[in-house]
Amino acid sequence: MRNFGYTVARTPADAVRTAAGIANSTFVAGGTDLLNLMRDGAETHDHLVDLNRLDLDDVTLDGQTLRIGALARMRGVAEHPRVRREFPVLSEALLASASPQVRNMASIGGNLSQRTRCGYFRDPGSACNKRDPGSGCPAVTGRNRGHAILGGGDHCIATHPSDLAVALTALDATVRLLGPDGARSVPIADFYLLPGTTPDRETAARPGELITRVDVPRTRVAADSRYLKLRDRATFEFAVVSVAAALRTRGRVVRDVRLAFGGIGTRPWRDTRVEAALLGRPLTEAAIGEAGRVLVRDADPRTENGFKVELVQRALASVLNELGGKR
Repeated sequence: MRNFGYTVARTPADAVRTAAGIANSTFVAGGTDLLNLMRDGAETHDHLVDLNRLDLDDVTLDGQTLRIGALARMRGVAEHPRVRREFPVLSEALLASASPQVRNMASIGGNLSQRTRCGYFRDPGSACNKRDPGSGCPAVTGRNRGHAILGGGDHCIATHPSDLAVALTALDATVRLLGPDGARSVPIADFYLLPGTTPDRETAARPGELITRVDVPRTRVAADSRYLKLRDRATFEFAVVSVAAALRTRGRVVRDVRLAFGGIGTRPWRDTRVEAALLGRPLTEAAIGEAGRVLVRDADPRTENGFKVELVQRALASVLNELGGKR
């Protein structure tokens, strides 16, 4: 790891101003991903702005919105009584993430900003369009078992790693940002970008912008939700396939449904056509099967990840049958 400068910010505005004034700066909180990237040479920064003194760690719930500060730790949010009761999919996604030690350290903003686990990206000796634009994507024809079947192309097929981002996508969360031009809000559906021809640009955050908070609408369907994560081992491992689902039925008829998927897309994957295939219909095996086929209709599996096409449909059926069985 090369040498870098270090500043402790006292306010969000101070953090943004410091980062804007020093070239090649970035923010750090828990550092559980960033410092590994810097040590391995996958990222290089000349200056780190420490956010840990900022007052951005509150978790509050009013009549309409759950507000999660960017510096709230993953464990604290996962174990918050009202999050567990009224937004169980968020709690389950966080508890399925990382190890207990990492959850104690990692911040919500850092989790949403983490980089892909693609081995080619993490290895500075390999070509990677995310790390070195224009160098190529070896995963397209190489080892790609863990890569995306949706949203990719010739420039990049790396999956997005965050379990939390998948759950937040299902619940229509909003990301609050503060940057040199002031504060703004971005729906999470627009926050993560498809790779296209610029896979090095992963989010809608502008240079120097800091995530300050995430807002989640308080809805009836959010309380009837869960997160299913399928992985190669039950400990510290990233998703092969995951499903965030929220479901309300009357009788067996679907009145509201929100679905998002991890491990299969280059960003947290939500396709409202899948939800439309279920909405207003009885929750039967036929309806669930049709929704699964809609989900993978545009899938583009590569040499090693074709098994995800069937696996994600099975995972979707499992979650919906469990939620529907509660009625």
